[in-house]
Amino acid sequence: EALETKLAVDHWKASGLDLAPLLKFPEISKDSIRMNTKVQDHGLAAALDNDLIVKAKPALESREPVKISATVRNGNRTVGTMLGSEITRHFGSGGLPKNTIDISLHGSAGQSLGAFIPNGLTIRLFGDSNDYLGKGLSGGRIILRPDENSSFESSENVIAGNVIGYGATTGEIYIRGVVGERFCVRNSGATAVVEGVGDHGCEYMTGGTVIILGKTGRNFGAGMSGGIAYVLDLDPLNVNPEMVDILSIPTERTTEVKNLISNFETETQSIVARELLGNWEENLSRFSMILPRDYARILAVIARAEREGKPADELVMEAVNG
Repeated sequence: EALETKLAVDHWKASGLDLAPLLKFPEISKDSIRMNTKVQDHGLAAALDNDLIVKAKPALESREPVKISATVRNGNRTVGTMLGSEITRHFGSGGLPKNTIDISLHGSAGQSLGAFIPNGLTIRLFGDSNDYLGKGLSGGRIILRPDENSSFESSENVIAGNVIGYGATTGEIYIRGVVGERFCVRNSGATAVVEGVGDHGCEYMTGGTVIILGKTGRNFGAGMSGGIAYVLDLDPLNVNPEMVDILSIPTERTTEVKNLISNFETETQSIVARELLGNWEENLSRFSMILPRDYARILAVIARAEREGKPADELVMEAVNG
């Protein structure tokens, strides 16, 4: 009863969408309890974020940059999320300038590291991570690399779990190592670079940019309707071709790809990235671009709008509605 509704006509992706059935009030007794039926203890008092929030006070109170170092264990879940909520509470959806709160963690992070973190919060993990890293990422930055004393080859070893970057909207994820299945599922705007992924990578992705400097598992790009993925030495048999095309990188996008790989190398000291950049002109041909066909049509319409000086949304709606 506290919701205000309007027709979904403001964006081409929502054209014709009717959510009214979701808001229908069920026929139950008005005396029935609808919320807070049980008292629950979620263990928030013991969360690592409580300490991080205290140490980040200069940033929260006066936007003063702070650097924080801490140990993390796999029982520490959603590290950074409570701190991120404090940033949003103080500064709104715009958050803080990049890297205002810069946290270095050492150890094995539990599930959902950096979930939903906003602009201004950077988490650097030296170690490894469980599932859901960067879930719902909302402008923050997450950088994962092996422990400084590690001797294994990162590009050949799994360093993080499944469903990384799920539902991310903005922000950056840089992972020096291989990750599990469903990488960047439902990503709608974040940038992610990694050295290898498992099955179902970029599934249902609707936006953003993903670069994979290694192998992918099977069913890559299934249901992918937006965004772009760039894969090194791609095996075409691993790509689900239903909605995407496999293309060479066009000239106008090569600088963007190179810059992202350069950023990745700077943040993670990736040997793979360093070697690629060392002979860039030759290695560029090893990359494939995975582009959703519907998204390609939209990009073409937007380019036409820019050429003709017309509102892009108007032409996009025309294209979507035929």
